[in-house]
Amino acid sequence: MLNIQEIKSHGRTLRVRVDREPEREGRPALWPSVGEYPIYDPFLYTTMTTDSERNERFRAALRQLAPGRRILDIGTGQDLLWAREGLQAGARHGLAVEIIEDAFHKAAANLSACDLQDQITLLLGESTNVQFAPRADVCVAEIIGSLAGAEGAAAVLADARSRHLEPGGVIVPHRAVTQAAAVCLSDLFPDQPVAFAEASLPYLRSIFDWHGAPFDVRLRVEGASPRALLSESAPVEVLDFNGNLRTGQRTTARLPITRPGHMDGVLTWLNLWCLPDEEPLDALHMKTNWATIYLPLFDSPVPVAPGDALDLTFAASLSDDGVHPDYQLTAALHTADGQEHHGSLASPHHGGSFRAYPIYRSLFPTS
Repeated sequence: MLNIQEIKSHGRTLRVRVDREPEREGRPALWPSVGEYPIYDPFLYTTMTTDSERNERFRAALRQLAPGRRILDIGTGQDLLWAREGLQAGARHGLAVEIIEDAFHKAAANLSACDLQDQITLLLGESTNVQFAPRADVCVAEIIGSLAGAEGAAAVLADARSRHLEPGGVIVPHRAVTQAAAVCLSDLFPDQPVAFAEASLPYLRSIFDWHGAPFDVRLRVEGASPRALLSESAPVEVLDFNGNLRTGQRTTARLPITRPGHMDGVLTWLNLWCLPDEEPLDALHMKTNWATIYLPLFDSPVPVAPGDALDLTFAASLSDDGVHPDYQLTAALHTADGQEHHGSLASPHHGGSFRAYPIYRSLFPTS
């Protein structure tokens, strides 16, 4: 059921297009991307701690890397998940860092209840600012976004490598990649309205409250079907945490169109390796807490057919907070009959425009 609801943020009333149908397995849902903002609550933590596809990969890496070593858990959360898992895997000590104050206090209470104060040291603050000694041997950090770098993993883990890890220290996960393919937004929501899930509204309000004003949030599509893809996929953001880790990058990829339809943007999703030689987690094809992100490029859908190709340039550069990336996309669709269609998107971590693209004007109507 589609309707318009209102949310209030900093004294401003916003109208939001809402899908009131309850979320359920097999039915896509639209949310704002939430992982890159300090708005975590018990529900969001639970979705991560119960993600078996993700957790087994991290546990396998810790079983191999943690025994006898000092573990650093960045973004430990209220459950101190990877610090505790590191100890269970045989680490001799865990150091856990949390930036969100409420989560830190809950973690402190959990640490006391588990009687692990002698085995885990808990610190409040940004890992890029804290100092401690001795250094760790293994850093584990689940600060990977549905867009691989969106939560600041490149800057945070580059700093961890230089200041917090012993020479030869190892980071888990090993590698994170953002894949992209051409889509049409309406194909991602067959037989249902393109509207925010009702359950997502408190998080939308929290993001705007945190920033102090509304802006065009990234659009998280839960339950997207691979059948909606119109093109081949290609990596557009590559983070090698134990290799050449770059905090800024610019990638150009050609996405050949594979079936006829209409396209208006790209769908991105995460591939993640916790160990170098394992099968990667694929957020489009596996059941996991990570979802896909839809990024609009064209004001209206453009017809495509096999023989066409989308040239996509995907750039990431650090925002003014020095941690989270801003993304810039430019695209040229080349059709087999010689036509070209150009599109672009600026997707900053915070700030920027509001209602600048037709999809956002639809999601946030003024009347």
